[in-house]
Amino acid sequence: MSRRVASRPDPREEAWRAGLGLLSAHGLFRSFFDVSWVDSPRLAQARGWAYVSTTGDVVCHKSVDLDADEWAWVVAHALVHRGFGHLREGRRRQRDAVEAAVACLSVNRFLRELRLGREPLPLPEVLPRGDPDVLAQRWRLEGIPAGLRHAGIAGHADDIVAEQPYSPLRAPARRSVPWTPQVVDWEAEFATAIARAAADAVDVAGGARESMTGQRPRRRPWELAHAWFLSSYPLLGGLAAHFTLVADAELARSWSIAFAAVSASAGEIYLNPLANLSDAQWRFVLAHEMLHAALRHGDRVGGRDPYLWNIATDYVINGWLVEMRVGELPDGVLHDATLAGLSAEAVYDRIATDLRRLRRLATLRGRGLGDILGEPLPYIDARGAVDLDEYYRRALATGLAYHESGQRGLLPSGLVEEIRALEHPPLAWDARLARWFEEFVPTPERRRSYARPSRRQASTPDIARPGWWEPEEPVPRCTFGVVLDTSGSMDPRLLGLALGAIASYATARDVPRARVVFCDAAAYDAGYLEVEQIAGRVRVRGRGGTVLQPGIDLLERADEFPTDAPILVITDGYCDVVRVRREHAFLVPQGARLPFTPRGPVFHVAAN
Repeated sequence: MSRRVASRPDPREEAWRAGLGLLSAHGLFRSFFDVSWVDSPRLAQARGWAYVSTTGDVVCHKSVDLDADEWAWVVAHALVHRGFGHLREGRRRQRDAVEAAVACLSVNRFLRELRLGREPLPLPEVLPRGDPDVLAQRWRLEGIPAGLRHAGIAGHADDIVAEQPYSPLRAPARRSVPWTPQVVDWEAEFATAIARAAADAVDVAGGARESMTGQRPRRRPWELAHAWFLSSYPLLGGLAAHFTLVADAELARSWSIAFAAVSASAGEIYLNPLANLSDAQWRFVLAHEMLHAALRHGDRVGGRDPYLWNIATDYVINGWLVEMRVGELPDGVLHDATLAGLSAEAVYDRIATDLRRLRRLATLRGRGLGDILGEPLPYIDARGAVDLDEYYRRALATGLAYHESGQRGLLPSGLVEEIRALEHPPLAWDARLARWFEEFVPTPERRRSYARPSRRQASTPDIARPGWWEPEEPVPRCTFGVVLDTSGSMDPRLLGLALGAIASYATARDVPRARVVFCDAAAYDAGYLEVEQIAGRVRVRGRGGTVLQPGIDLLERADEFPTDAPILVITDGYCDVVRVRREHAFLVPQGARLPFTPRGPVFHVAAN
């Protein structure tokens, strides 16, 4: 009985396959289409290892004794010839020695930049630089340098040979019909490989994979939705680049987040990874939260109920997203077609009449909970201090410009109006205060009279010039009242800033004195004070529980206080409910909120 002797593996073939394995570790050479290991008589030339045909077949010779690193260089050399478009030159006509040497020089310079494999050739330590056409003209006159004359993979012959009549890789199993070689755009294939390698490098740098050869982890649906905004939806792409997605099941459970919530100050969207949503629904959820933050809904609540305001903005945003067909509306999310075209303020006024029903409605965070978070959740690192208003305005305005220039479709008019409004930032508090003074504290009108000549009359004796007329009888001067919160909770620095602005504007309006009332637990009438002295007379007291209404009543009932003079109330918001029956305004610190709905303008004092 004869025994079959197991064939021993060919060490040369093992080295060749190991070289292909080294190439597969690089993003440029993952596919080895049309690379063969055959016994080809065409490689009988001295030092010939492989060649590439004009149809793209890379043929490696079995009898060659190279190690894995050298085989990686040889096969990569042939593949780069394909990617550089050198096969087209071989199809048109037979290349001469200069053209072949220049083509191999370009490939060798590229492989040295990649640092891939090991050169089996004794190439010069420094390869010539310059345009290939210029080098070809020079070498035709001066001759090819000795070290570069045979710098390819086919020895003394050209690396690129004419198209084969038969290829073991391309021919069909049965050649009952004439075989036609397949034409492949190798340059396009190489460009795709370069793009793929660049994407792999970005993934490695960003931590998406451990190495260039590692498998890309399956991206979660909210990550796919986030990437879709970055690549395919310019209106919200800039916003998506700013936000960090925090998908933590334990965090979502502890904060009762059903789907998502957003913190504009932290630039983070908190997601519930256990929510059963499709990719399209995750797009809707992310767009919803990004618009909440970009349109500054958390800061626009004013004296409204925060949860009802959140519900009103949800109705508006969801209507926009449904109209724009961004993603898919999740089940149970607020949407009412009858509210289309209304602003968030108008929707709030309409829905606030049915509080019992609205308390049962749910935002993306859950029932009875708002998905607009004023502060970042604990244990989450917030980003550094940035001008969020400026960033969100620019991101939305730039996204709108790209959306319109790319003709990506129509947008709801309400959304466009809000973005246009954001392009013009609001006036600073001191500028708005100056306008209030200009409207309600008018400057006494000055008149000219020819009864009194001008001081410039002497310069033009022939031209009569009137001078300023000053009445002999007393004329009432403009004034205003100040009700000042002097409790211990007031910030002295911001208080001084507000009083300084009041003094400068009053002086500009030619107001000599103002009626001042100090309030903490009781009202203290300071009488009429010169506007420059108001700040010096303020004494912040350590009592709490400011009561402002007695001070306002004192001014409104005072006989010597004009009935048309306005009242300016300066407080930190920790006060009682006040009712003012004449023109008035409030100055409060930035971020403070009054415990009632004010009828007059509210100026939020910010430190400059």
